[in-house]
Amino acid sequence: MAKQNTVFKDAFNRCVKLLEQTASLPSEPELGATLGVSRTTVRAILTRLEEIGLLTWEKRRKIVLRKPVPSDYFPTEETDSLSEIIERSFMRRILDGGAQPGMQINELELAREIGIGTTSVREFLIRFSRFGLIEKRPNSHWVLKGFTRDFALELTEVREMFELRSAAAFAHLPEDHPAWRELDAIEAVHHDILADIENRYVDFSELDERFHLLVHRASKNRFVVDFYDVIAIVFHYHYQWNKTNARQRNARALEEHLAYIAALRSRDPAGIEAACRQHLKSARETLLQSINGPDAVQ
Repeated sequence: MAKQNTVFKDAFNRCVKLLEQTASLPSEPELGATLGVSRTTVRAILTRLEEIGLLTWEKRRKIVLRKPVPSDYFPTEETDSLSEIIERSFMRRILDGGAQPGMQINELELAREIGIGTTSVREFLIRFSRFGLIEKRPNSHWVLKGFTRDFALELTEVREMFELRSAAAFAHLPEDHPAWRELDAIEAVHHDILADIENRYVDFSELDERFHLLVHRASKNRFVVDFYDVIAIVFHYHYQWNKTNARQRNARALEEHLAYIAALRSRDPAGIEAACRQHLKSARETLLQSINGPDAVQ
């Protein structure tokens, strides 16, 4: 599966990095714990290391044959961080389950589904639990809690402060910064989805996450970027639970994104703030409607 392939590539690159620093590798269980992946993935990594001539592997003996070179690594664009992989899988799981308050999440099942170790999944869930979105129960189980209107309003207030600051910072990035190339790629996907909106409106959520995370990263503030995790799970996934008018809603959001992108390119502070505020206002309305129904917006 694609998501497992991404897990494999990310872990493989981290294992190659280890070989730059040491002439030996630990046992399979230890290596799995270090990389945060399952033993099956560890064996796949060792097999590939052998195939490309980095080591010989026979039972417990792993002999490093040479130092890694850049071509040994998978390209960066083919890998996601482990936390990004877990986050996406977690969000999809709660959506597939209807995302109702009281829904149970089993960290063992989630780890098995992704193909990683349970420690990485548990760390991710603990991080989310501090926001009160999920609650730990015995025997590796977690329970999804409800999203209240007050929670949504508090989150919206903080999101607006962070994103307005991040958008302003984006406008000051140098012309050769990689973020501008990523913005070009994101804009192209917006046009592709709008050209086939009847069939592709469901692709909006992941694109929305990709776009807003790019903007938040321009802040160069670790707390802003870390906070984006909780923004993503609430804004970009929660409103999918109410599928009323989803196509029209996503089409409008795509158009707002394009206006926002054009404003970022203009580097005009007033234009950027206006486009950002307009889109965040729509996102706030959508979130409140999904929690309390169509009459919820104030």
